[in-house]
Amino acid sequence: MTRHTSMRRAGYLSAALLLALVACKGDDKAAAPAQADTNPWPQVAWPLPEDPALEKRITDLMATMTLEEKVGQLVQGDIASITPEDLRKYRLGSILAGGNSDPGGRYDAAPAEWLKLADAFYEASMDTSQGGKAIPVLFGIDAVHGQSNIIGATLFPHNIGLGAARNPELLRRIGEITALETRATGMEWTFAPTVAVPQDDRWGRTYEGYSESPEVVASYAGVMVEGLQGKVGSPEFLDGRHVIASVKHFLGDGGTTDGKDQGDTKISEAELVRIHNAGYPPAIAAGAQTAMASFNSVNGEKMHGHKPYLTDALKGRMNFGGFVVGDWNGHGQVKGCTTTDCPATINAGLDMAMASDSWKGFYETTLAAVKAGTITQERLDDAVRRILRVKMRLGLFEAGKPSTRAVGGQFALIGAPDHRAVARQAVRESLVLLKNQGGVLPLSPKQHILVAGDGANDVGKQAGGWTLNWQGTGTTRKDFPNADSIFEGIAQQAKAAGGEAVLAVDGKYAKKPDVAVVVFGEDPYAEFQGDLATLAYKPGNDADLELIKRLKADGIPVVAVFLSGRPLWVNREINAADAFVAAWLPGSEGAGIADVLLRKADGSVQNDFKGKLSFSWPRTAVQYANNVGQKDYDPQFAFGYGLTYADKGDLAPLPEVSGVTGNEGAAGVYFARGDAGAGIALRLENSTGQGVTVTKVPESLDGELLTVTGVDHLQQEDGRRLAWSGKGEATVALQSHTALDVQRESNGDLMLLTTLRVDAAPKGEAWLAVGCGTGCSARVAIAPTLATLPVGQWKRVGVPLKCLAAAGADVGKLDRPWSLVTAGEMTVSVSRVALGALNEAEATVACPGN
Repeated sequence: MTRHTSMRRAGYLSAALLLALVACKGDDKAAAPAQADTNPWPQVAWPLPEDPALEKRITDLMATMTLEEKVGQLVQGDIASITPEDLRKYRLGSILAGGNSDPGGRYDAAPAEWLKLADAFYEASMDTSQGGKAIPVLFGIDAVHGQSNIIGATLFPHNIGLGAARNPELLRRIGEITALETRATGMEWTFAPTVAVPQDDRWGRTYEGYSESPEVVASYAGVMVEGLQGKVGSPEFLDGRHVIASVKHFLGDGGTTDGKDQGDTKISEAELVRIHNAGYPPAIAAGAQTAMASFNSVNGEKMHGHKPYLTDALKGRMNFGGFVVGDWNGHGQVKGCTTTDCPATINAGLDMAMASDSWKGFYETTLAAVKAGTITQERLDDAVRRILRVKMRLGLFEAGKPSTRAVGGQFALIGAPDHRAVARQAVRESLVLLKNQGGVLPLSPKQHILVAGDGANDVGKQAGGWTLNWQGTGTTRKDFPNADSIFEGIAQQAKAAGGEAVLAVDGKYAKKPDVAVVVFGEDPYAEFQGDLATLAYKPGNDADLELIKRLKADGIPVVAVFLSGRPLWVNREINAADAFVAAWLPGSEGAGIADVLLRKADGSVQNDFKGKLSFSWPRTAVQYANNVGQKDYDPQFAFGYGLTYADKGDLAPLPEVSGVTGNEGAAGVYFARGDAGAGIALRLENSTGQGVTVTKVPESLDGELLTVTGVDHLQQEDGRRLAWSGKGEATVALQSHTALDVQRESNGDLMLLTTLRVDAAPKGEAWLAVGCGTGCSARVAIAPTLATLPVGQWKRVGVPLKCLAAAGADVGKLDRPWSLVTAGEMTVSVSRVALGALNEAEATVACPGN
């Protein structure tokens, strides 16, 4: 994992990082040469001097607080699981709105509804009519590429695009705008910035990282914190127009084995510090008020329980003066813990647990642990003091309810024209030109331009995950009133210049165009959902490639605009197109792409390409160790690559051998395209467990007890038709050769999604079941759900993993991740079984007891 440490270091290290490497004490011993200190962790100068008046105020308040009130400050609940009335009773320190948590449970709730909810929780926290102290609640939210949870907000490119822009000062302005739009809707805390340094692009959160390079990440971390919070020492610091930041995820989130989300980062401490800690010194030096613990383990130990790193390194050596918050139920993954019981996480150095839906149980067990001495009074008081210190620095005690604050309710700030202009600039600067054969770009706007591909007129797709909901799926055009799709941006400029742009997603046309712009790429995803088995782009689905080739065969020049959250192996698409642009996930301002692709009406260049790769582009779909400075570094396009219009953009044909063997299983996909996933078999079994493994179709069990045949859904025989005769109980099951651990997915509220078609509704009871070894199983009744579905139509039916766990499944060791069981007549066709987000289900099976 060795890198070239001298690589453009001077250009990337911010002043904040240089300051951060100075010892926090002013004596000569602290300034000793670095080589004399064998501790790999840097010493950091916390920028806020001790404030005796503030500390006395905190001491005085804590002297009046009950044990229950102190413990409450350590707990954060999600708005989907806590009410203002609950807050009056339990006096929690914070609430959050998780990715799928919204006022009224509606992702498209209006800004006014968010502000009303923020007021209600604030007023509950300050209400002493039932006893308790008036301690204002902190409201946190994932405003990670703008206030991206709110209809109409300015949506900036995701961090991977901003990394390609190489413009730290632009990040400062983005932070300022994000803070304003967040404050307008009532929150005062964003869970940003992400300073991960992704090392394996199969990771589904790669796009949340600025770069594979620690230097680039370090150059952005401090200025982004200053943009969100204001600059320490200035009147703007933590004023009513700024929010508190949460630098995350500490530590090693981008280095897990095989890019597995929440996995294990196996690495030496020196390399952990050099690579994955790069963003923290400048963020701390900028006064970041919170840091978020990471889900992952480091060398086998979960970070939520890692005292040497949370306490000794972060708070001690690096002198972090804010508080440490957990991630969504992350404490539940610590050895010996559950989501509702984990003294170990507080003892390790976590100050506030994100006990999203487990807050009540966590509060009760933490209170009991303090009373029993498992958590010392000293540790409790340290955590409470850190939290109260941040609230007082923020002026929260005097702020009044959110709607009465500096910009509370100023909804004109949301998606304001000047905010959108900054986002549009960010789009322009993030675009990376990989190929420009024959100088086809820039295009004349006076031409007849065909804009094709499923990303051409889809703002949700260009915005990606963490947009209005967790995974960014299920949105429509009306959800983005302050946005331009990529097609709309091209059409506006073409029309103004006397040309014409025509939209045809499928690429079909009545009048032959002069040129085609094909916009395609990854569909939205976030954590869990985004993990990949390889870096192949949509394996088994060549629709985008075929579209490009068809247009080329018609003699039409093609400009490919690729939307993605990471570099992927797209050699065939690059070869087929005349020009190829990596546009990442640009957000709301699709017109920023037209700003660069199109000339001015007078024929001059409007804007040149500025973007440079912040992640190396793979030569094959299995080139995972592909970071600049690594041994045998040999990418297709190197870190820092990016053409301009002055460059010769011709590219020789690239190899079209992906390197994929077919043995790589897609994460969380158990059945797709007519086949069980890697290491999984499709089984037919009778009531005694005897049966047959399906290796061909048609296949049958015990004559006609249960038969399976091929059926078409999206492709020829990509599904299986399952017909029960009703002559006895029979099961169709996916049997895994090894136990599957889906605890993290269960914690993340994922579902087991079955894409199916009811051909003949069940006559009698039917169950969806999972198995977890001998004597371990769980099942939920699926017949009532199937009976409501229209016969002959494909639908996605979901069962929350938490329901299966509640029904008795050990989701840490599933060996049978899916099965259907009935003794009655039933015919169902199935084309896909996979884990998915809550909002992907078109029908949800009721949990037992609901």
